[in-house]
Amino acid sequence: MENKLRTVRLLLLDVDGVLTDGRIILSDSGAETKAFNVRDGHGLKLLQRAGIQVGIITGRQSRVVSHRMRELGIDLIVQGARNKLEPYLRILSDLSLSPEQVAYIGDDIVDLPILTRVGFSATVADGCPEVRERVDFVSRYPGGGGGVREVCEILLKAQGHWERLMAPYLA
Repeated sequence: MENKLRTVRLLLLDVDGVLTDGRIILSDSGAETKAFNVRDGHGLKLLQRAGIQVGIITGRQSRVVSHRMRELGIDLIVQGARNKLEPYLRILSDLSLSPEQVAYIGDDIVDLPILTRVGFSATVADGCPEVRERVDFVSRYPGGGGGVREVCEILLKAQGHWERLMAPYLA
């Protein structure tokens, strides 16, 4: 697993069920609410500080997601993707990356076409069985509950960035 992690230059993620717990809360007026875990967000910021790009590919279109990605400084955003494989292949081409240089975190069967075509694949603890059976790593934590942070940490440790990134917090 560590060899696969060393070559990663881009982490792509699904949103619903990965960065959130998968619930979509709608008000009477139709306003959408989602809850994001701050530890997951901090993990993504640490990846960016280490020079690893971060992006999302999600099947839904959401202003809440756009807002959260802006907060995190993530500009590689694909929303409303009915077929997630198409934007994934376009991203590879646009960034001149090989599949081995990409990690992906997904939780459901719609993520399988990407999960089976990346250098490192992961899911959260509550990912569906079909996904858990096929990925390189299953987090101990659920979607929206620290699963993304755990993947960020193992990636940073495998690439030798962890100690340097932790130093300011431990001083």
